[in-house]
Amino acid sequence: MIFADIIVDISHEKLDRPFQYIIPESLEDKILIGSAVKIPFGKGNRIIPGYVIGITELPSWEVDKMKEILSVEEKKITLESELIQIAWFIRETCGATMNQALKTVIPVKSKTKEIEKAEISLAQDYQTPEKWKELLEHYQKKHAAVRIRLVEALMKQTVLNQEYVKKVLKISSSVLKEMEKGNIITVKRTRTYRNPLTFLDDYRTDTDKDVDVSLNEGQKQIVESICSDSSMVHLIHGITGSGKTRIYMELIRRTLLEGKQAIIMIPEISLTYQTVKRFFDVFGERVSIIHSRLSPGERYDQLERARHGDIDIMIGPRSAVFTPFSNIGVIIIDEEHESSYKSETIPKYHARETAIFRAGLHHARVILGSATPSVESYYKALHGEYRLHTLSFRASGAVAQVSVADLRAELEAGNKSIFSRRLASLIEDRLAKKEQIMLFLNRRGYAGFVNCRKCGEVLQCPHCDISLTYHNGERLTCHYCGYTTRMPQLCPSCHSRYIAPFGTGTEKVEALVHKQFPSARVLRMDADTTAAKGSHERILSQFAAHQADILIGTQMIVKGHDFPLVTLVGIIAADLSLYAQDYRASERTFQLLTQAIGRAGRKSDHGEAVIQTYHPENYSIVAASRQDYKEFYNQEILYRTISGYPPVMQMMAILITSDQREDGRAAGEWLKTELEHMQEADCHVIGPVDAGIFKLKDRYRTVLYLKHSDIHALTGIKNRLELKLKTCKTAEHTDIYFDLNPMTGY
Repeated sequence: MIFADIIVDISHEKLDRPFQYIIPESLEDKILIGSAVKIPFGKGNRIIPGYVIGITELPSWEVDKMKEILSVEEKKITLESELIQIAWFIRETCGATMNQALKTVIPVKSKTKEIEKAEISLAQDYQTPEKWKELLEHYQKKHAAVRIRLVEALMKQTVLNQEYVKKVLKISSSVLKEMEKGNIITVKRTRTYRNPLTFLDDYRTDTDKDVDVSLNEGQKQIVESICSDSSMVHLIHGITGSGKTRIYMELIRRTLLEGKQAIIMIPEISLTYQTVKRFFDVFGERVSIIHSRLSPGERYDQLERARHGDIDIMIGPRSAVFTPFSNIGVIIIDEEHESSYKSETIPKYHARETAIFRAGLHHARVILGSATPSVESYYKALHGEYRLHTLSFRASGAVAQVSVADLRAELEAGNKSIFSRRLASLIEDRLAKKEQIMLFLNRRGYAGFVNCRKCGEVLQCPHCDISLTYHNGERLTCHYCGYTTRMPQLCPSCHSRYIAPFGTGTEKVEALVHKQFPSARVLRMDADTTAAKGSHERILSQFAAHQADILIGTQMIVKGHDFPLVTLVGIIAADLSLYAQDYRASERTFQLLTQAIGRAGRKSDHGEAVIQTYHPENYSIVAASRQDYKEFYNQEILYRTISGYPPVMQMMAILITSDQREDGRAAGEWLKTELEHMQEADCHVIGPVDAGIFKLKDRYRTVLYLKHSDIHALTGIKNRLELKLKTCKTAEHTDIYFDLNPMTGY
């Protein structure tokens, strides 16, 4: 006897579990994972649809109490079996409901309006001049001027676009339907797709050149090694500018020759313009994109094109991993270290782990690429779980020369500017040479916070436990919930006039650049300047066309961009990410600095970078200045080993949110008690404690951390707690989320 685990098509959290049914003998060879079935459900045996997510010979409860599957809808599988498996994987490993996972995996519904192209011609019986004459005489007798107008137009041009007929000839849909029904005209309808790649034409510049896809010896060796190796996951550790993209292209070319498909993931939407252009120039219209800035219709059309085999290559951020390809050969994750590959919302899936799971279903390869691999990936590569490949040299020249500016010494020397003397001098030099400059500061806005110098009051968001950021235009904004208010003239606490913005953001850097270097043409790229659709492409294309000398921006400008004329990168404040409430703070600092440095001198032998810092002795800054990943990794893994952090140990965060702080704390204590009762060996529990940002969007946050050497043990704990939470009264006024190996601190 065979049994099926079925998820029912009911949007209700309490039904988020599989229900087991008997597979009748007559259906055993028809039911597969992902099959849509009809089942009797509940006490009244209502017939409802469900989806098979597992097949087993082991019953989960008494067989004589089980019901049988009634039928399988062979021609109506609304959810592809593979995507259902992926959804279940996410549900099991990320602490989400199945409904949440399914909505993540299959986000675009079929109700999205499809676009048709319709062409009108005269029917076969009216293709000769004699028949035209008869038809015109017939309509003249009836004084059918509208129909006469259409026939005369079709006599001159045998095929007309329906849109032209309606808008120019002013012929209504009802007339067309009547003439089509009467076999006077023929309407040929074809499905058309919305094109999200129009920006490639809109932003093409005179400096655009064909992509060089030739490989040097080092690149060839890696390609051949990957293709001849049976390993599923490969990590390419290549310094910035070493030519990882060329390797990706060659692997994709070979994949397409095998009749298979490729998914390329990128960490930022801002990378779409350059990345897509490179691949489009090589592979043409077999390439498409998908990301959150597309309209629902554009997203739906790209998924439909993928589903029907009209494209072979999909490029996009983490959601691209769910592209409905049927025959995947390779999944490439560029800049694999980026935290954006981990979802910030429920379910908190990681694109890397999801890609590896999906590749296993296709027997495909996963290629991870980065100049600064995540500590987790490099650790797995060194321990044989991934295959490691290394590129140690730039494809087109020397690496940038790096200098470190100690801001403490700058202040002692009387320099109160945000630009060190070294950086200011180099900016002047590059402007004189007509070369380009990138200035990186990972904080948007004009100032970091607003403070009263008399009473010390810091203006905070009323909905979040976070200070408001000052923006030009006398605007204060919370970057977490979006709350905005006007800058007050007096301190709300003591009513003094000594209230002013402090700190520096990208807006302020832009203002100071204009003041100190008035001749410079400046662009700024951050969340404020890229809010509108197409703004990423517009800014980057302007900079690529040398319509600006200096590009100022947050981390979105340091990820993967290639601008040949950039010979100087200035890192304004390297310490911003160094002392965050996160065990990954040093890793993130090293990655940001190294990636930023890598933007300089990619086509030149005199690229330079300046790191401005108050802590030049910190190991992550020292290693970044030397562009020495191994030096950083050895220091960082020692710290992780001593402290018991991933990848040496596995970690799970349990976040509790509530309207009342007492509810969250009570739920936290209950969870801790339950964890103690489980007596899970070698499980270390930290908390419950207030989260770093205790209040967020009017919700209070309490957090526990669990550490264990085995990730499966943590998954098991999560599953048991989820079952207990269904009947827990203490936690009924809270929301509880699980996050395995969190990428950021709470």
